[in-house]
Amino acid sequence: MSSKEHKKKSPRNISIGILTISTSRTLQTDESGRWMSRMAKKEGHRIVCHQVIPDDSGVIVNTVLSTLRDPGPEVLLLTGGTGIARQDVTIEAVRPLLEKELTAFGTVFSQLSFEEIDSAAILSRATAGVIGQTAVFCLPGSLSACKLACKALIFPELGHIVKHIREDGNVSNNAAHPKE
Repeated sequence: MSSKEHKKKSPRNISIGILTISTSRTLQTDESGRWMSRMAKKEGHRIVCHQVIPDDSGVIVNTVLSTLRDPGPEVLLLTGGTGIARQDVTIEAVRPLLEKELTAFGTVFSQLSFEEIDSAAILSRATAGVIGQTAVFCLPGSLSACKLACKALIFPELGHIVKHIREDGNVSNNAAHPKE
């Protein structure tokens, strides 16, 4: 079956969680998270949670795992903490939880970023994967990066990704037990 045929049969109303990783932002000042929430709703999806949490590995892991407990969102968008500063720990916290990694996401996002921001694109470590029955995307905190990732990559493929996760018997729902 072609990807176009898959997309035609893909779900349209997807539950989405948003976690903003920042020690300086609040829900009121979280431009990236608020934009993703508005865009997701505009696309016909449901926001089931939106939180701002600090740049702390333990807090990130615990919040991701508690957010994914039944009934967790089908997609979890994390924004912030993907750079190279010492406090940027989102990737280190989330990557060990991933059961499957969508390696092409980071590659394609880097390519698109390079086209927009030139060599500064190498500072991003955006990644994506699957935990249990949830697609997880770790994005930079900047509004322009979130817009780029969501418009060009995530939202066009969201239903297709969720369809595969729902059908895939190989991805277990063990988000409470991250791989070691």
